[in-house]
Amino acid sequence: MSSSSLVAASDLGPVSNGPGNDPTPTPSTTSTPKSRGRGSRRHAVPVEVPRTEDIESSTTGSNAGFHFHLKPREVKADLDRFVIQQDEAKKVLSVALCDHFQHVRMTREGLKAPFYTKQNVLLLGPTGVGKTHLIRSAAELIGVPFVKADATKFSETGYVGGDVEDLVRDLIRRTGGDVATAEHGIIYLDEIDKIAGRDSGGRDVSGKGVQTNLLKLMEDADVAVVSPNDIMGQVQAVMPRPGQPPRTPGETINTRHILFIVSGAFAGLPGIIRRRLTTAAGVIPPDTDESLMDQAMTADFISFGFEPEFIGRLPVRVACRPLAEKDLFDVMRRSESSLLRQYERAFGAYGITVKWRADGLRRIAHLAAAEGTGARGLMTVCERVLRDFKFELPSTSVDEFAVTRELVEDPKATLAVLLKKTGRR
Repeated sequence: MSSSSLVAASDLGPVSNGPGNDPTPTPSTTSTPKSRGRGSRRHAVPVEVPRTEDIESSTTGSNAGFHFHLKPREVKADLDRFVIQQDEAKKVLSVALCDHFQHVRMTREGLKAPFYTKQNVLLLGPTGVGKTHLIRSAAELIGVPFVKADATKFSETGYVGGDVEDLVRDLIRRTGGDVATAEHGIIYLDEIDKIAGRDSGGRDVSGKGVQTNLLKLMEDADVAVVSPNDIMGQVQAVMPRPGQPPRTPGETINTRHILFIVSGAFAGLPGIIRRRLTTAAGVIPPDTDESLMDQAMTADFISFGFEPEFIGRLPVRVACRPLAEKDLFDVMRRSESSLLRQYERAFGAYGITVKWRADGLRRIAHLAAAEGTGARGLMTVCERVLRDFKFELPSTSVDEFAVTRELVEDPKATLAVLLKKTGRR
């Protein structure tokens, strides 16, 4: 393909009906992931009051209700469709997910494992490399409810701020009140590095206190379905919404089979690792921060500010790599959830067809790489380049245009040519 040739629709990857493209994905009972499109994947329940068939297809309240027979290679192959690069993270995550949910399945079938240690996951990596997308895509594939939150919103119990137990209650809300289904969900906490303890000389209500509260949840704890501090929630429990069952006093949800995945950028951790390696006889630390992250040990996280008990409950750890310019080009061209689909949809609402040229995409990738925010930089660049087109073209007779290198470098001049053709100046 020449640098100026059009990028064929087939080269952009199939249309994804996942998050951001289709707000109401339809669950599927198809059991073979290799034959499934994104739109027919089995999803976590995305609304508060799901349809009856959705609950029946995902409930884990009985032995017959939870079906998991995926293999790590199948999970990774599915993640490859939506997340570019991060092969090591995909492998590690695929194995951890399969181990966990196979354990859940066998436990539901009566094969107990009283000494099983849950494989909670710690993802390290800069912003915009696909961490959230990885977890959300995996949750949709498996068919379990998924909750994401930033760790910075929480404080120690009894202080102003969110309570970590609210994460578990959010899982229940995602399933429309089905506690049995929520007990096998995934909780994803981003910016976990921001709750590392600080030597402030006083009580650290947003750091070590939150770590302590998370400890019991990450292992095995019973959480009240309705918060004792939530007066409105207690009223709704007694007088539930139509279609939802009333709550019994003292009803709880157990976290034994809820998988916790946390992530953070961990700025400063490479320096801690480098100092540790430097003090070791005969060890020469790697030159790059990315390579240093691969050698992170428990002692490094403790030095960073985490409690030993907390970091010990995150046994599965893997570092995600920053995305290079070529990777950003592939994110647009190959990912099934490509940002380009969003722009095609936006212009298509006005009957305007957008055509993407390879040289234009490469220029967008180059500018996005300079932003330093990973894949999020693609949105920043595209909005800057195309905002005037989105404002002007819907009011004209223009029915198609191509995103070329010239357009990306000088969008105002290209738009002026288009408008001149329609008689507008």
